[in-house]
Amino acid sequence: MTHVFFYHDATDRVVAAARLIGKACMQQKALLVFAPDDGVADALDRQLWLHPVGGFIPHVRAESPLAAQTPVVIARTLDAPDRCERLVNLGDDIPPDAERFGAIIEVVGDTPEMRQAGRERVRRYREYNFPVKFFDLSGHGE
Repeated sequence: MTHVFFYHDATDRVVAAARLIGKACMQQKALLVFAPDDGVADALDRQLWLHPVGGFIPHVRAESPLAAQTPVVIARTLDAPDRCERLVNLGDDIPPDAERFGAIIEVVGDTPEMRQAGRERVRRYREYNFPVKFFDLSGHGE
């Protein structure tokens, strides 16, 4: 069964996603990051070079020949089969074939538009009977 974790009210969605990705990497958990928007994918790529400060989170784009050996893979599409059970969704809709992942991590910004899109995704996940947990990021510097 797919479990969904909503981290909401992030001041900066990309920074918050990078922090969550960093925590997962410290636990040696491989992640697929669904970032269909090129601007978001580029910003996350840059942020993963900077976070943690003085550190580096190993990551590549899905097209890289090193994708199979890298713990964090950033993908524009989810067409290809993947080796990751966990997905970080930075898209505006629920990911295609969401049920194939054991866990989906959603990061929702603090703007009214992002909140509304997040509410819609919650509604759709619940239609699939996925359990949804919420975590408030407001006031945490994300």
